[in-house]
Amino acid sequence: MFLIPGLIITLYVTEAMSAVLSSEHQKEIRRYLYNHQNEDGGWGLHIEGPSTMFGSVLNYVSLRLLGESPSGGDGAMEKGRNWILGHGGATLTTSWGKFWLSVLGVFHWSGNNPVPPEVWLLPYCLPFHPGRLWSHCRLVHLPMSYIYGKRFVGPITQVVLDLRKELFRDAYDEINWDKVRNQCAKEDLYCPHSFVQDILWAALHKFVEPVMLDWPGSKLRKKALDIVMQHIHYGDENTRYICIGSVNKVLNMLACWIEDPNSEAFKLHIPRVYDYLWLAEDGMKMQGYNGSQLWDTAFTVQAILAADLIEEFGPTLKLAHDYIKNSQFLDDCPGDLNYWYRHISRGGWPFSTVDQGWPASDCTAEGLKTSLLLSKISPEIAGKPVETNRLYDAVNCLMSYMNDDGGFATYELTRSYAWLELINPSETFEDIMIDYPHVECTSSAIQALASFRKLYPGHHRKKVDNCIIKAANFIESAQRSDGSWYGSWAVCFTYGTWFGVKGLTAAGWTFRNSPAIRKACDFLLSKQLPCGGWGESYLSSQNQDSEDQLKRRRQQQRILFPSMLGFTLILKAGDLI
Repeated sequence: MFLIPGLIITLYVTEAMSAVLSSEHQKEIRRYLYNHQNEDGGWGLHIEGPSTMFGSVLNYVSLRLLGESPSGGDGAMEKGRNWILGHGGATLTTSWGKFWLSVLGVFHWSGNNPVPPEVWLLPYCLPFHPGRLWSHCRLVHLPMSYIYGKRFVGPITQVVLDLRKELFRDAYDEINWDKVRNQCAKEDLYCPHSFVQDILWAALHKFVEPVMLDWPGSKLRKKALDIVMQHIHYGDENTRYICIGSVNKVLNMLACWIEDPNSEAFKLHIPRVYDYLWLAEDGMKMQGYNGSQLWDTAFTVQAILAADLIEEFGPTLKLAHDYIKNSQFLDDCPGDLNYWYRHISRGGWPFSTVDQGWPASDCTAEGLKTSLLLSKISPEIAGKPVETNRLYDAVNCLMSYMNDDGGFATYELTRSYAWLELINPSETFEDIMIDYPHVECTSSAIQALASFRKLYPGHHRKKVDNCIIKAANFIESAQRSDGSWYGSWAVCFTYGTWFGVKGLTAAGWTFRNSPAIRKACDFLLSKQLPCGGWGESYLSSQNQDSEDQLKRRRQQQRILFPSMLGFTLILKAGDLI
């Protein structure tokens, strides 16, 4: 629920709303926002979440910018406004909320904690250099620092002036902006600021920023902004203006417009907005990615082959094989990868499309594993297999993701330390500062490398064996005391445990010789429901507590996937006794 507002605000301040979103687009977006307004009048961080100030303020603002009046929606707008004011007003929104409101002109930039672009000029050897951050965090900070450094504010229209009256308890001109910098509603405070962070922001705000706004500090700011813009253009060009994700996409798009409203870059951004929009029964929404095409295709093929339905789905397999082959990266990004903070790409696969430009470790693994499976089928059915040299490139790319502890992160190696979370500026998102290793990525890597080793036993055998062993040891070390693994995606503990067991079994572990697998089976059996299936609430991810699996809300609507995973793992473990 926090993705579409950034797009709406960007289109509004660049005066491109009607050029990008037709009246039908706007109608469906309004319908989506109304459909997911909570009964108390607010909006959550996601469609099942309780109301937050972040979600409520930005979605209320989006509806106003899309033409809704303060009394529109049969009273829904008034309910939304009452929730916001009843919980303290928009001064209590999160840092991301403050940023977007400032862009719109509904919040003063002095009410934001600094996002100084000068940090991009620091030496890379420093552990807190932004080039060491997780790619998503880095690529959101990058355009944010440009927009903040410019102190950009959109046109002050009548709607903007009205929002200044609607969103705050106090008169806009009487708000103490410095005081509200660190204020946040209790409903939003999932990841509170550390004391160290508050001192850092205060020092930057009171002492550094005033220097950067006047000569000679302004010369350094200009240099920093130029460097930041170079990196923004590089990212845009190497993702064909899709960008790594939707948050980064709209920020880059806005930065390009601020640099030059008539730029070719901004014009090239516009048609790629539609890659993120999705129309469903509840209205039009914005996705976090431009899809999951490669990921879905790989698992669909694996399911067809596992069910021995090759003859029935021959044409489907051929088309899917073509897509997988066409989605592999054949080259690295241009230029000095170290300068642009990019990992190698050649041989990898993306989560979605090759245009998106970002290979990921687990997607590379699933692309490789699926290509190997399809290579065993007659070319008359599945088409010509992936060339051997491209498989070698995939293995090289995949193994390059392994960290020293044996774990695999998402897009890159882990480049810094977990203590950077002390300066995580987001009150809403936890563990976002570095690219952490994940059991899912590590498991996919093991499965792919084990499959490759069977078909190509002579290719870098020692390196492949060592990679598999280290990765399996990482998975064992990441197991929780109750036998589960925390999953970073999907249905959390059931999903994470599925990947944990699949990775260990691919490495040669069995129910008989592995205490970890036996503990995992005990965990799954302990969570089986009286009806025979498995279910899991999203709260288990949010609270990092497997006991939240048992807190079922409307659980019958989402029991199939966890049940499938649980049942599959029990059967798999039984086969390995």
